[in-house]
Amino acid sequence: MRPTGSLHLGHYHGVLKNWVRLQSEYPCLFFVADWHALTTDYEKPGDVQQSGIDMVIDWLAAGVDPAQATLFVQSQVPEHAELHLLLSMMTPLGWLERVPTYKDQQEKLADKDLSTYGFLGYPLLQSADILIYRAKFVPVGEDQVPHVEFTREVARRFNHLYGREPGFEEKAKAAVKKMGAKKARLLNELRTKFLEAGDAGALARGQALLDEQQNMTRIDRERLYGWLEGTGKKILVEPEALLTEASKMPGLDGQKMSKSYGNTIALREEPESVAKKIKTMPTDPARVKRTDKGNPEKCPVWELHKVYSDEARKKWVWTGCTTAGIGCLECKQPVIDAVNAELAPMRARAQAYVDDPTLVRNIVADGCEKAKRLAAETMRDVRESMGLNYP
Repeated sequence: MRPTGSLHLGHYHGVLKNWVRLQSEYPCLFFVADWHALTTDYEKPGDVQQSGIDMVIDWLAAGVDPAQATLFVQSQVPEHAELHLLLSMMTPLGWLERVPTYKDQQEKLADKDLSTYGFLGYPLLQSADILIYRAKFVPVGEDQVPHVEFTREVARRFNHLYGREPGFEEKAKAAVKKMGAKKARLLNELRTKFLEAGDAGALARGQALLDEQQNMTRIDRERLYGWLEGTGKKILVEPEALLTEASKMPGLDGQKMSKSYGNTIALREEPESVAKKIKTMPTDPARVKRTDKGNPEKCPVWELHKVYSDEARKKWVWTGCTTAGIGCLECKQPVIDAVNAELAPMRARAQAYVDDPTLVRNIVADGCEKAKRLAAETMRDVRESMGLNYP
């Protein structure tokens, strides 16, 4: 996530709730994308470091757990930049120019000079961010799926160019034998089914079989992934998109919640401020007087009820609004209560980190060390495959 400072409920419902769920299902890496912030804001970067700290505090407040996930800062793991550079040597220019968001963002940010390599190349930096950790899944919304597909193409091209180590077949067959006779025979059968009949199910079963091998070295496993598909050693892993639901969190004016629209509620917003913002929200223009009947579909408050209210509450709102049985302030109060109930534990979790920012810096420092170790392993293999493993 780019370091934009304190986060709001749109970030929570669109991203952070999903992160909290994923961290108990997978080993997750979440990072402050400070280099990415410079791709569009290189002229006025602002206080990127403090914005990053504020953002991480909100991650922690939302329930992201450093005991379960790795939290780090992109620029503190220089291997990201090294892999980005090496990938740029073999990535066709046309691939970058056809990324859907390239021209779209240029049009949306027409007030900024984005005729830079940094902006053109940011999808490749994203690819490096993913490939450096050999990530199997990338949690993204539908609009980001093309970026994951681009990353898969980059990995495929890299493996095709550099995955042909000397003696690959012999090394792969030696690795198969280490699995034991029964499993080795099964893997050979599955490989034959895939290579001769294109049986995708056989390939998936073969990959699952390799995943189960507890005592196999990482290098042998990568060789066998490639051998199974009839290619060379898989140095970089082709990730898959793990689709997440689009945020249904509307802003205070009914539009998408966004800082640029000035319609947000922050994750650490004080209860009084939350109440004031919701009480002053616009409602159906037809309800000028308390006795005027309204239409919830024309009221931004109704959009918040869709997020926070159960069916009984929504029925009460609909009936009360369309018959003038309730006033707008009565309608808003349950939303105020629900939002403050959601934010209360976040404010409580955040307080320790606000009082002592050193705690956050220590969490991030530990995460950077973990990330560096993983990145260093990948870069060792990348350099070796490209002939850059100097003694």
